[in-house]
Amino acid sequence: MGAQAVRAFMSIGEVLALLQGEFPDVTISKIRFLEGEGLIEPQRSPSGYRKFTHNDVERLRYILTAQRDHYLPLRVIKDHLEEQATRPRDVSSEVPAVRLSREELLEAAGIDDETLAEMESFGLVVPVARRYDADALDVARNVAELARFGLHPRHLRAVKAVVEREAGLVEQAVAPLLRRRAPGAIDQAGETGREISGLLQKLHSALLRGSVRGVLGR
Repeated sequence: MGAQAVRAFMSIGEVLALLQGEFPDVTISKIRFLEGEGLIEPQRSPSGYRKFTHNDVERLRYILTAQRDHYLPLRVIKDHLEEQATRPRDVSSEVPAVRLSREELLEAAGIDDETLAEMESFGLVVPVARRYDADALDVARNVAELARFGLHPRHLRAVKAVVEREAGLVEQAVAPLLRRRAPGAIDQAGETGREISGLLQKLHSALLRGSVRGVLGR
């Protein structure tokens, strides 16, 4: 029983060993920093050593995943964790769908309100119920990066138009599946849509590379 009680807790080194396979950049200093920012609260032994539970590890995994996959600021991640704390279950390693307020999106994308308003005016970013999802965050970040090269939202309307036409092709392909009443038809339509989207992205990239080579005379 004593051995089981000991294994209920892990040292910071053991936690690091558990996480480094999935997050190679994580360090002991990083874990301590997250503790200092109030995102994790490991217990302490009488001698002052940190004692991490499995829930602490899952919380860390959640934080690191949100940073790596969604580039969310720590303040936003902390808000999400506090929201989850009100739910009747432990923090999961699965990061829920991103739902950012306008202020959170501005901070996460590193843009100002005027830039976001311009993106919205050209339909590049569209809030749903006054919230922004992960795709909106990706779009905002990429549009902001393109601005460094003199390409602003008004220049990107053509890109938006191309995407809408490609979405029309996906819709055309999956429409027969969506009309079927057979079990699993909706799942099959989703899988087909994702596969076609991936192929269209590859085609788009290949055509763009060829066109750019032509522009550069290569």
